[in-house]
Amino acid sequence: MSLPVLVIAANDDWPTDRVVTELTDRRVEVFRMDTADFPQQLSLTGRIDRGHGWAGELATAHRTVELSRVGGVYYRAPGAFQFPGGMTAPEERFAAAQARSGLGGVLSALDCRWVNHPTFMARAEYKPVQLDAARACGLRIPPTLITNRPEAVRQFAAELPGPLICKPVSSPVLIEDGQLKTVYTRRLTPEDLADLRGIETTAHLFQAWLDKSHEVRLTVVGRRMFAAEIHADSEAAHEDWRSDYGSLAYTTTTVPPDVVAGMRGLMDRLHLRYGAADLVVDPSGRWWFLEVNPCGQWDWIQGATGQPIAAAIADELQGVT
Repeated sequence: MSLPVLVIAANDDWPTDRVVTELTDRRVEVFRMDTADFPQQLSLTGRIDRGHGWAGELATAHRTVELSRVGGVYYRAPGAFQFPGGMTAPEERFAAAQARSGLGGVLSALDCRWVNHPTFMARAEYKPVQLDAARACGLRIPPTLITNRPEAVRQFAAELPGPLICKPVSSPVLIEDGQLKTVYTRRLTPEDLADLRGIETTAHLFQAWLDKSHEVRLTVVGRRMFAAEIHADSEAAHEDWRSDYGSLAYTTTTVPPDVVAGMRGLMDRLHLRYGAADLVVDPSGRWWFLEVNPCGQWDWIQGATGQPIAAAIADELQGVT
């Protein structure tokens, strides 16, 4: 009989619903939780001693799971802890720190298959770490500069044979005036380079612009790779395909052996079992690594191409090869 799988994700995350459905169709016991449920709808009882590792249970009003029996954990962007009303702001901060160290610590200690473990995800989300690991694993990466010095940007631009782009070092999403906004990759013009006011306020990432035949979303699950070409039919999408989804066309493709080897080395180096990687294929057919998101979206690619990504995630959680 399959061991239970613990799913830690936001309650309204519908791609996770597909993984849960895949597992339950296989008659795998699934305990789904959101950290936003703790401590009001979710309880933890964890115990460790000299004789055994962490045991106990997670429980809701309707379900329980024994911690020592968990065989796999699917971890995907759960919500923030929610505490009872009436607490002061300092009390909430203190309670959140205790919840993070208590619930998060016990869960992180579970010795099972993680897709992905939050400790490794946190490190892998640093783009400088990714780029250095990709280079070490033999993947092509574009020349990159991270700085808050305008003069360093101009010097970098002068050394490149072509244009350069600017993009966020971290998540491109922010909330302003109650609205969700995205900062897209932008190719810099000579006018931009002449006026770099504001660069000094924080870190910025600059890269050499790569001529594109097309881009590839490479979804890696364990040792399996699902590659989809992304063809942009607008100027905005050619610069950053996330800015104009309506202009995109998708087709499955085969990954060159050297890229397969490089990506597997990268995933091993970052201790990831899942990653959504973005690559550029230039007019000469060379593949260039841009980044890998350890919590990247995959459902829309599965819908557009029919690639069985949810099934592959379920396989990985069960240890099916």
